[in-house]
Amino acid sequence: MHRTTAALMGVCVVTAACLYVPQLAELVGRRALVVTLHEWSGLLSPVPVLVGLASRALRTDLRLLNRFHPHDRRWLRAAVRRDKRRESRPAGKFNAGQKTYAAWIAGAVLVMLGTGLLMWFTDLAPLVWRTGATFVHDWLALAIGIVLAGHIGMALADPEARRGLRTGSVDREWAEREHPLWRP
Repeated sequence: MHRTTAALMGVCVVTAACLYVPQLAELVGRRALVVTLHEWSGLLSPVPVLVGLASRALRTDLRLLNRFHPHDRRWLRAAVRRDKRRESRPAGKFNAGQKTYAAWIAGAVLVMLGTGLLMWFTDLAPLVWRTGATFVHDWLALAIGIVLAGHIGMALADPEARRGLRTGSVDREWAEREHPLWRP
């Protein structure tokens, strides 16, 4: 699910850049193809999560992501203060940063889908709505690009977390060190 979502999001970001940055548009050309790829990858972006809901493991993880506990507030306060001590950042399976990112990106995808549909189907709404949708879509796309770069940077800095995404398991010592409140 994560890889498929990442691939669709990657196509959306790359095609958006090609549509928005004139130098990239000239380099790529074939605007109609780029537009079609962008529209369909955006339209399909919620599908991996919807299909993944058939998995009990994903539903369990979504329940964990959806709950903030007192230790999550403590983690966020430490992050704001840039306190890197492990004891100041307690975490269960997901830390507060991961929970915040998951909630933000889920909402952002839904807003992008809604504004994209308003832009795609021009007869659905009056011009003023479509203009507003374009404004929101463009600026949120920029925010997503920045946040996504941070997400990828964090992932590249933690090979054990990436291994966990690939294989479904992590080293016990890593889990005890990084996520001490994680209950198997």
